[in-house]
Amino acid sequence: MTLRLLQHRADNGTRSVILADGAEAFFLHGVTSTRELAQRAIAAGQSLAQAAEAAGRGASVDLAAELTAGRLLAPIDHEDPAHLQMTGTGLTHLGSAKGRDQMHAAASGEKLTDSMRMFLEGLEGGKPAPGEVGQQPEWFYKGNGTGIVAPGQPFAMPAFAQDGGEEPELAGIYLIGRDGTPFRLGFALANEFSDHVTERHNYLWLAHSKLRQASLGAELLIGELPQDLQGASRIRRDGTVIWEKPFLSGEANMSHTIANLEHHHFKYGLFRVAGDVHVHFFGTATLSCADGITTQEGDVFEIEAAPFTLPLANALTRAPAEEVSVKAL
Repeated sequence: MTLRLLQHRADNGTRSVILADGAEAFFLHGVTSTRELAQRAIAAGQSLAQAAEAAGRGASVDLAAELTAGRLLAPIDHEDPAHLQMTGTGLTHLGSAKGRDQMHAAASGEKLTDSMRMFLEGLEGGKPAPGEVGQQPEWFYKGNGTGIVAPGQPFAMPAFAQDGGEEPELAGIYLIGRDGTPFRLGFALANEFSDHVTERHNYLWLAHSKLRQASLGAELLIGELPQDLQGASRIRRDGTVIWEKPFLSGEANMSHTIANLEHHHFKYGLFRVAGDVHVHFFGTATLSCADGITTQEGDVFEIEAAPFTLPLANALTRAPAEEVSVKAL
């Protein structure tokens, strides 16, 4: 059984939640958001799957048709976007150090870059025994809920951006309970989207390069994550695939456990504020920039991987320049 939750907005603005069970999908009765359903589950002491089944299955849905029509939203949001935090970890996948090392080695006279050192530390200590704390990963802040782009909608890199590049990943979705307990709702396909040229200039600019939009696939996978998740990441230009590589994730392809990455995020009290939503990106080993690809406006990034049944696709655009000034009061 592969259960997924999706958020839907009808043409008249009415919101609903869809439960997908294998190849079938149904609207849930009386549920308007994933967060609402999760709050019900927490209050009732149920799993998210149990709460979904308790709501009751309604009319069936053609997911592919609804995606094409633009009616599927990101699988999580918050009515106040400031209470949705986007964060992530890097150098977490086997092989993920290669592309980062290529970007940073030219700017470093050291034999072993900081990126490679951190990757090797994660490889050695990122999968601790149950109950133990492992090596902490690289961590970054990405933004709040205003930066989430719906599946199928375009990315708008800032006017000052030097690059807009894909970051095919999995993201963990969390809701903080009233007592400060982080509850994992599930996992989604994600394009974390970054400015790799800015990062390449100096790895201390990584923080700047991550302050960009991100997109989540329409489906929230609830339950256990497959150990070996395999799919593809590609770039289309004028309808033609100009780059494609396998997309691998799941703990069999990672140097850290999900639990270790979660611990090192939620160990900070400011990330356990009741009612907040967290979208945490787990990193990638697949980047087109490592193969010398320079993206252009109009390029379309695509990510797909079973057991998710819908692809995630986002075109690349550039936002108009903004004049920003600070006024003294």
